[in-house]
Amino acid sequence: MAGGNERSMKALKEVWKRAENSLCADCGKPDPDWASSTLGVFICLSCSGIHRNIPSISKVKSLKMDYWDDAQVQFLAKHGNAVTKAIYEAHIPIYYYQPTYNDCQVLREQWIRAKYERKEFTEPGKQLPYSDEVKEGILWKRGRDNGQFLPRKFLLSEREGCLKYFTKQDAKEPKINVKIDVINATFQPEKIGNPNGLQITYLKDNKTRNIFVYHESGKEVVDWFNAIRSVQFHYLKVAFPIANDNEIKNRLTRNFLKEGYMEKTGPKQREAFKKRWFTLDHRRLMYFKDPLDAFAKGEVFVGSGENGYSVQKGLPSGTQGNFSWHYGITIVTPDREYLFTCETETDQLEWIRAFTSVINQAMTPQEYAIEAYFKFKS
Repeated sequence: MAGGNERSMKALKEVWKRAENSLCADCGKPDPDWASSTLGVFICLSCSGIHRNIPSISKVKSLKMDYWDDAQVQFLAKHGNAVTKAIYEAHIPIYYYQPTYNDCQVLREQWIRAKYERKEFTEPGKQLPYSDEVKEGILWKRGRDNGQFLPRKFLLSEREGCLKYFTKQDAKEPKINVKIDVINATFQPEKIGNPNGLQITYLKDNKTRNIFVYHESGKEVVDWFNAIRSVQFHYLKVAFPIANDNEIKNRLTRNFLKEGYMEKTGPKQREAFKKRWFTLDHRRLMYFKDPLDAFAKGEVFVGSGENGYSVQKGLPSGTQGNFSWHYGITIVTPDREYLFTCETETDQLEWIRAFTSVINQAMTPQEYAIEAYFKFKS
């Protein structure tokens, strides 16, 4: 028996160390040390917890701590991540967001359930709940002034290329009617205080407006998210007919590069530093008094290095404004310097890394137009 177990473990390790099994099959995290004995995939600890919630589909075991018999090892050897992905990920719509290990629980859970439980991607041309030309339903929306979440009707139309919401079920005119090409959506469970919290942003008069929503059903809120991406994709296919699908995919919804508190001072650099919530959305650095504010108190455009933008660690010598945090950052633009302080050195280095990633990228023609607007406004 001991010899058989030793033989099984050796065979298991051989399958485990295949290159195709070096990343989690569901989120891409390196060095997965769990596997599904019924699906034949190698997965990380976090995804294994999601698999445990669908026991009729997936039976998970630790590759290090649990016993694997010969039949189970042979099943893993016959399948593995490459074979199983070819089955369950055969026909993923190009606009569908495939989460990574950095994404929130609801995105990863619904991705796993969509693959293995609902088998949404196994057949070509399958009608999916987020691929209809119109999506209508109720989302709980946070009030801009009172902060209360109330049910609101939302309508997403591919034909009109827009997202609307109505304050009342029977209202004929929407409260907002936003063109799909100026919308972004990103999951914000911690900020919103709900595991299914979604932040929808859009540009209004070239200023960013935030809407915070959630739905009790994780599936429904992820369907809304992918429906927005679907409508965006079809809109951009018409707007940019010569662009390939991957170029368009890269222009769909995006996660913010960095968020968190910093202190800032005014343009004279003699005022007291004030604590603000900052969001870096590619080249837009927005700051808010509260993370759930509908509108930013101000925005800073972060251009490219070749156009005179840079980020520096620390504050200029002789900075006079009073500040309580001591890890400074200076953003240099062609027109002025912006001064910030962070609470910890870790925060400082993370912000500098985020700013550097933006500054190192060349600007697009659209971004030159945004830069011109910011200069005109100031």
